[in-house]
Amino acid sequence: MELTQRQRDIFEGKEGDVKAKVMKTLIMYGETFGAEKMVDITGKYGHLVTSFGLSVMSPVYDLMDTLINSGTLSSQRFSVDPRPLEKGLPMNLIQNIFFRVMYSKQKDYDEQLKKLGIMSDDAYTCTCYMEEVGNIPEEGDILSWAESSAVVYANSILGARCNRNSGILDLFGSIVGCVPYFGLLTDEGRKATWLIEVKTSKKPEAQLLGSAIGMKVMEDVPYVIGMDKYFSSLDEDAKAYFKDFGAATASNGAVGLYHIENLTPEAVKHGRTLLKEGYKTFVIDDAVLEETERNYPVIWKDRNAKPKLAFIGCPHLSAAQLDSWSDRINDELSSRGLRKVAVKTVMTAAPALMDKFKAGEKGQRLMRQGVILSHICPLMYMNNPQCGSMPVITCSNKLRTYTSARYYKEDELLRMICGGAR
Repeated sequence: MELTQRQRDIFEGKEGDVKAKVMKTLIMYGETFGAEKMVDITGKYGHLVTSFGLSVMSPVYDLMDTLINSGTLSSQRFSVDPRPLEKGLPMNLIQNIFFRVMYSKQKDYDEQLKKLGIMSDDAYTCTCYMEEVGNIPEEGDILSWAESSAVVYANSILGARCNRNSGILDLFGSIVGCVPYFGLLTDEGRKATWLIEVKTSKKPEAQLLGSAIGMKVMEDVPYVIGMDKYFSSLDEDAKAYFKDFGAATASNGAVGLYHIENLTPEAVKHGRTLLKEGYKTFVIDDAVLEETERNYPVIWKDRNAKPKLAFIGCPHLSAAQLDSWSDRINDELSSRGLRKVAVKTVMTAAPALMDKFKAGEKGQRLMRQGVILSHICPLMYMNNPQCGSMPVITCSNKLRTYTSARYYKEDELLRMICGGAR
């Protein structure tokens, strides 16, 4: 592999044996995918996907100690995915015991992350690109990230460049300051092999549309047309919509980049020249979305069980989404003459964003209405077997995919948590 002098110096151990091993690992990773060179990271901050202190991850903690003790620290500060636990979450005694055992290394791991270079105590979120967090890459920036929903957002909405790396490899890139050049880092790798025509009668549910596309194209790059009928620009509402859309394409498939005609940066610049010769076409209409949802498996022990918990915010919500959900829940409760939600509901967002929202009028109102405002990772919460066995509902396709949570469209979920029948 072609290396710069600085990269070769690291490879040859001139900055320490541990750093040399990190570089060699990344080179082997790149050669597996045909990379012929390493390219420097230009993004200001990194992002790590491994945020949870699972007791079974002892090799990770040993590795972190080796990095820290040798002084092999990240060359850039970084954000990290959400923590799995927080005080005030609904759990019984048995669930609490399981959590204590499962995440017994959380405090120790948090200390390791501080020593390695985490941005702040508030930098635990899967939506690190929110203004309140501050990890916002520039268009064209080369990144070393792994969180799938963050990678697809950075590539698609921000126009940065990042492959869907594995956990730990994201940290390794930040340590040596470079990553293998292949896939979504290249111009050719960012071209689309699918043309997706959206021909629905109304604006489709973001989670369903992303799910249908992800399951169809898998790891390929889709070029989506027809969405400019619903969005005239990439404003905050559009960014929130495509945040959820992208998370569904990445979890229900393995999409790392999508182009939305007339909206996303590269589609605005290059249009349909982004389509590769011989691309395939897939038309999405109302029937396709209905069939997609109908085919979701329900793995509750009792399909007719009454929901015990609802999660909203996987990936974490934006400020505009928090405001919108607050108003929608308040209006729905008022229309039913109710003061509190009928199903325990947890809404999640980045710590700095959520703390600001909780201090405001709408946040205070939501909490009075029985909604729990948190910054945990719902997926990590559901990985507790005692929680996973509960009938949990969500409007997140990512949470539905990776856990036993049951998916409902936003309006359906709203009615259910506010006392309406399914």
